[in-house]
Amino acid sequence: MAVLGVDIGTSSSKGVLVDEDGTVLATAVRPHTVSRPLPGHVEMDAPIWWDEFVSLARELTGSSVTVGDRPTGDRAAADAVSAVEVSAVGVSGMGPCVALADEKGTPLRPAILYGIDTRATAQIARLEAELGRDAVLRRCGSLLSTQAVGPKITWLAEHEPEVVARARRLFMPSSYLAHRLTGAYVLDHHSASQSVPLYDSVTQDWYAPWARHIAPHIQLPPLRWPGEIAGHVTAEAASATGLPVGVPVVTGTIDAWSEALSVGAQHTGDLMLMYGSTMFLINTVDERILVPELWSTVGALPGTRSLAGGMATSGMITDWLRQLFGAPGHATLLAEAEASGPGARGLLMLPYFAGERTPVADPDARGVIAGLTVEHSRGDLYRAALEATALGVRHNVEAMRAAGADIRRVVAVGGGTRGGLWTRIVSDVTGLEQEVRTVTLGASYGAAFLAASAVGSPDIDAWNPVHERIAPDTRPRPRYDELYDLYLRLYPATRDIGHALARHRRTTGPGTAEPSPGR
Repeated sequence: MAVLGVDIGTSSSKGVLVDEDGTVLATAVRPHTVSRPLPGHVEMDAPIWWDEFVSLARELTGSSVTVGDRPTGDRAAADAVSAVEVSAVGVSGMGPCVALADEKGTPLRPAILYGIDTRATAQIARLEAELGRDAVLRRCGSLLSTQAVGPKITWLAEHEPEVVARARRLFMPSSYLAHRLTGAYVLDHHSASQSVPLYDSVTQDWYAPWARHIAPHIQLPPLRWPGEIAGHVTAEAASATGLPVGVPVVTGTIDAWSEALSVGAQHTGDLMLMYGSTMFLINTVDERILVPELWSTVGALPGTRSLAGGMATSGMITDWLRQLFGAPGHATLLAEAEASGPGARGLLMLPYFAGERTPVADPDARGVIAGLTVEHSRGDLYRAALEATALGVRHNVEAMRAAGADIRRVVAVGGGTRGGLWTRIVSDVTGLEQEVRTVTLGASYGAAFLAASAVGSPDIDAWNPVHERIAPDTRPRPRYDELYDLYLRLYPATRDIGHALARHRRTTGPGTAEPSPGR
């Protein structure tokens, strides 16, 4: 028996087949790109999510597989995987997203993605004035921001009223997959708690007055917890995917919370650092902590709460640099960055290349590379990008601690944990020891764990034991303390210039986009 976990991410969809003891039997990836039709707009067609799920499911349960982390031509291994019976399916995905569909679940337009889509700044300001800033924080746990669902629905109502008039369903990647697999229309509590201001995080239910105000025609989905069964694979879905009819499918959740589950970071005091296209931080707390600069949500498991932060870019910057440099391997660039040394030979970068989420909450923030000279190399720039992410992590961690969070253990996960340098820089900059588990696949593995939990009682510590601990090196700390002080000063010193350039970008980019107040 085995479970299948699939995650829909920003840059790829990933699947994993996992044995009942947590052993990874096979993995597969489907790279994809998002659409950026206008400055600040980031979208993706929801049917792509389903097509990639079907492709992943067929590969992972068929004869063309990747065993463990490596491609294989071993027919015996492939036959062994194809002979495994799938007992449950787990799903997760980026979010919160806005994928509007009709009453049959047919998408009406491309899905608007999470906080990296910054189109709704005017609607954020308008809704904040209508509903009250403090009222939103008290009821929802988070302020309206580019991460919020409500302003994006409002943007659609103003710019594409014909779409909103036909909309009856609200999907995110995990709920869309669950719907296509089972016919069920459900959403998990955690994803709902990020759908500000539609969800009441105190009563843990949709808040009807604000939902009617923002989305009067949309029938919001019944709520489940991520590990609860949403439904069972239908005959139609079985024909498409190759999965057996009747296999249970869990409700699923947003990828970062699935990542946290994949490494056992769900106890009070745990902090998960997700190294991916963006950087995400989740601290599990005993009770709601309300602070405007961060997000307070319900957790992935019943009875848990989270204080979270998210950076709009991290690995996205290193991928961008790699392409600019002619696409050398990341291993080559990591070696050159290692040689550059702490401080990147006098470079300091603000990683706000797609605006920034927490703790500055500024969609019009812009990336800055300070101290650049003709003597700097690509290794210096790559090092500066890694250090910029680490400085952003420290900024978020200090905001969490200032709000009253108790950080006792840090667990790192995601593709960025490979290679060692990035995680070492983060530990050196923050002074935090990080724990890295044996399996760092992330959200797809967490989705598989949720699936296994729906049909059994797996222990994540047995599934995924600790592989290494990364202790901070105190020697570069004085240099990093100095850089951190400069980092905190660099944003306010360049904010007005960044906002002016963002306005210029909106007026000179493709098509016409509405002005933003530059919040």
